[in-house]
Amino acid sequence: MFWYEDEVKRVERIKEELSYTPEVIFYGSSTFNLWADLEDSFKEYKPVNLAFGGSTIAACSWFFERIVAGYEAPKAVVIYAGDNDLGNNRHPEEIYICLFQLVSQIRKRFGAIPVVYVSIKPSPVRWGIDEQIRYTNMIIERRIAELNEDIHFVSIHDLILDTTKKPDQKLFVEDGLHLNEKGHTILKDAIEKTLATILS
Repeated sequence: MFWYEDEVKRVERIKEELSYTPEVIFYGSSTFNLWADLEDSFKEYKPVNLAFGGSTIAACSWFFERIVAGYEAPKAVVIYAGDNDLGNNRHPEEIYICLFQLVSQIRKRFGAIPVVYVSIKPSPVRWGIDEQIRYTNMIIERRIAELNEDIHFVSIHDLILDTTKKPDQKLFVEDGLHLNEKGHTILKDAIEKTLATILS
C-alpha cells in the first residue's frame, strides 16, 4: 500500500483545513476524488471528500484509521470504490469481503450510522469487464438487502449507459474512465435521493 502514501497524506491534511464539522463523509476512489464541486453539490449536508486517487476498496479499509477514524460523529458515510479492484484483476468476492470489512470498521468507530454504497459504474475503458462489474454489484446489493442494518445501495450502472446499452461517452472525460460534469450530475441526483431519505 506504500504507493498511496502521498495521496493519503494529502487527504489527512484536509481535517486541519476544514472550518466546519463534517456531517457526511464521502470516501473511496477517484470517482469521488476528482469530483471538483462535490462539496458544493452536497453543501446542505456539510460534506467532506476523503477519497483518494487510484484507491481500491481494500485500500479504503487499510487506510480507514488514518483517513476517516479521526472525524467525530458524522451522520453518514458514502462509499464509492471497487472498479479499480476489478481493473487490477481482483475477484468480485474480494471486493464484497473488503466492503463489508469497511462497513464493520465504520460501525465500530461511529456506531449504527447510515452507510451508502454507490454501485460500480461501467466505463468505456473497462467495458470489457462489465460482466464482472454487474456481478459484483449484484452480490453486494443482494447482501445489503438481506441485512437488517442501515446500509443503502445506490445503483448507478444503468444510468451511465446510452440508448445502445453501452457507456455514454458524453458522460466521461477523455480518458474514458472518469466522469465529467454531466456524469457527476447523474451521480449527484442518484446519491441525493438516498441522502434525502435517510437524513430527513
